[in-house]
Amino acid sequence: MVRSIDAGTRKRAVLAATINRYIKNAAPVSSEDISRDFGVSSATIRNIFADLEKEGCLTHPYTSAGRIPTNKGFRLYVDFMISQMELLDYEREQVLREYQTEIKHLEDALEKTSEIISSVTHYAGIVSFLDWHNKFFYRGISRILEQPEFRDVEKMRLLIKMIEDKKDFLEIVNQDFEDKVKIYIGEELGCPGMESCSLVVSNYRLKNKPSGKLAVLGPVRMEYAHIIPALEYVSEVLTDVLNGLED
Repeated sequence: MVRSIDAGTRKRAVLAATINRYIKNAAPVSSEDISRDFGVSSATIRNIFADLEKEGCLTHPYTSAGRIPTNKGFRLYVDFMISQMELLDYEREQVLREYQTEIKHLEDALEKTSEIISSVTHYAGIVSFLDWHNKFFYRGISRILEQPEFRDVEKMRLLIKMIEDKKDFLEIVNQDFEDKVKIYIGEELGCPGMESCSLVVSNYRLKNKPSGKLAVLGPVRMEYAHIIPALEYVSEVLTDVLNGLED
């Protein structure tokens, strides 16, 4: 039962449940919603909400509203949940089906992959090749603009500008990292005005050498539990596809 676990674990679980609801509904989350999930009173959840707000993980848009997660809250959520994220079998099959068309050239494979990433994640799919300067493939920008966060014209303009400023954007996408994926949340992108965006990046390899990056660009309120394992799997499949191409 929830009462038998320590306060820190409970707090993380409440934060995760709150973020999961916010990802789904794009609306402030009430203590009553979460209390039903945990079988405790809404007053107990409000106290946990207050603690999380003091720690900078939650905020509220106005006095009587429910809570919404901050970018710091999303960062803690991703770091806490990442080891539990797995791609379902039918999702793996979907990726493999997308690659069934015959691919003979590197450029065709990379362009196809940007389409696959966008199709599987429902956000923007981005593919770079390290030897090509200021060139990358992307699909699905319109999918981001459909999200509630980007109904604001200025946010739309800044998002499009970030993509069009190829050199600066590629410097972010192509940065080295050791883990399977690198996740930039809000301010971590280093792009003024893009605090509502997140970027999830993975590597792919050609002939056993690091060759480029795959990325998903979307709102901070993205489904990380699906996107992270999906991008990792696309990276594995693309590596196999590329190493099967004729020289």
